[in-house]
Formats: sequence, C-alpha cells, structure tokens
Amino acid sequence: MDDSLRTFGFVLLSLLLIGVVLGAIMLAIVWRSLRRIKLPPNADFFTTVRAVPLGLVVGLDLLDLGLDMFAAPLVWIVLNRFKLQALRNVAAFEAIVPFTQPVPTLTIAWFAARLLNLGDPPRAHDSTILDTDENGPSEFAPRTGRR
Repeated sequence: MDDSLRTFGFVLLSLLLIGVVLGAIMLAIVWRSLRRIKLPPNADFFTTVRAVPLGLVVGLDLLDLGLDMFAAPLVWIVLNRFKLQALRNVAAFEAIVPFTQPVPTLTIAWFAARLLNLGDPPRAHDSTILDTDENGPSEFAPRTGRR
C-alpha cells in the first residue's frame, strides 16, 4: 500500500510539473502575438477571448492546473502586461477558486466565444481603434512609445 501511494504521488507531481512547463512554453510561443492585439477600451470578456490566440488560454489553463491557486499572481501579471483586463479578472478569479483546475475553463470559453459568436469579432487593421491608455473614467490618451 505504501508503494502504491508513493507511485500515485510521483505520477501526480509529474503531471503537475509537466503542466507548468507546457504552460510556460505556450505562453512563450504566443508572447509576440500578444503585443499586436488591439482591443477597444473596456472590451468585455468574450470580445477579449475572441481576440487572443488559442495558445494563450491553453497555456493559462495548464499553469492553473500545475500551480493551482498559486497561478493567480502569474496570470494577473501576464495579462495585465498585455492590457487584457477582462480576461485577467476572470482568469485570476478562476485560478483562485478551488477544484476548477482540472477543467480547462478558459479554453472552453475560447471555443464557446468562437462557435457561438459571443462578443465582438476582432477587427483586422481597423483605423478606428487606437492604442490608448486609460487615464480615468471615460478618459483616454494615445499610448506613446513601445512597451
């Protein structure tokens, strides 16, 4: 019985480690494409999910699986860096909620948004969407410089 428990623990830890490594690799792969995403200010969750690549949501779900609730700060930092606030809030909340880690919530939401046409579709080369910073409620200024 002791050997089977040790084997179970080893397999579980191996799966969690693989999830963290694969999640980090997925985030590294989509890193460059995240810089090019242009969203309207205050975009809702499904509009944001439709604009991001599948690799991002899969990577975040894998990190959530591997790190459990400790993935929340990492998810918050990564999504905040790319100004994906609607996705950041939902992903961080989902990472904190216990027992949701085995369910790939963000990946399911990504497919649901595309299959059910939820949210606004991303617009390619839309000149009406400016790269802006929010200075206050309903107050925006053009973003200067590269970040």
